[in-house]
Amino acid sequence: MHSDNRLGAFLRARRELVRPEDFGLPGGGQRRVAGLRREEIALLAGVSADYYIRLEQGRDKHPSEQVVSALARVFALDEEGTAHLRELARPAPARPKRPRRPERVAPGLLRLMNLWDRTPALVLGRSLDVLAANPLAVAVNACSVPGINQVRMVFLDPRARDVYPEWNSIAADTVASLRATAGTDLDDPQLTELVGELSLKSEDFRQLWARHDVRTKTAGTKRFHHEMVGELTLSFESFTVNGVPGQTLIVYHAEPGSPSERALSLLGSLTAAESADTDAPPPSRVIDTTLG
Repeated sequence: MHSDNRLGAFLRARRELVRPEDFGLPGGGQRRVAGLRREEIALLAGVSADYYIRLEQGRDKHPSEQVVSALARVFALDEEGTAHLRELARPAPARPKRPRRPERVAPGLLRLMNLWDRTPALVLGRSLDVLAANPLAVAVNACSVPGINQVRMVFLDPRARDVYPEWNSIAADTVASLRATAGTDLDDPQLTELVGELSLKSEDFRQLWARHDVRTKTAGTKRFHHEMVGELTLSFESFTVNGVPGQTLIVYHAEPGSPSERALSLLGSLTAAESADTDAPPPSRVIDTTLG
């Protein structure tokens, strides 16, 4: 986590994922290394083998834009992966040391979320802590309870495999999202602690983290299994929270007229009934965390 050779670590991880067959090269047992050799990457990218080796070893950390583009092509990086590689190749700006401070969700956003009694919504922090969630989000997904770190929940809590029928893809997306939100600033103490813990306790996490996948969740579809209403297929949209770097608002919705919409409506009714029994509307649940 604290290595100053993050560009080299990224290049090495992506090189090991490249399939020799995609470039007409023999694979399988004829190779002693996973993926391509350094010399092969250099040839495909149009740079010298010595220069590419210097990049992986951290002896040269700032390749030109032309080299970055060539490497992104060889590694078949998407737009976000290419942007991440470009960021790694830039000289790191000097960051003033600032005291850690609580990360809080704005009261206005909490009030707005609480008005969405038929729309699950939650706010995630930089390390994918659930900072706030409205009652329906909590009812839909046990991984959306404020105070829970979604990465830790996915990999260390057995309930996650029951909640997510497509656990493998959820796990991969969660790790890629954690890298995307962290960007190149991996020295944050909270992030370091989280990655260290999960690397020790979960082989699945360790393997996915080593891939260096970077993928921001902007929109998509998730399947949930709920013990009361069965399976729900919900689409989601994510929005950055202006003025609060690292916070993301996630909003879920169901296809109109679908079984999932009916199931979501039922959960909303049950949540409202529970609220009525307490004689007060349940506010969006919220926690504070400290982030770097």
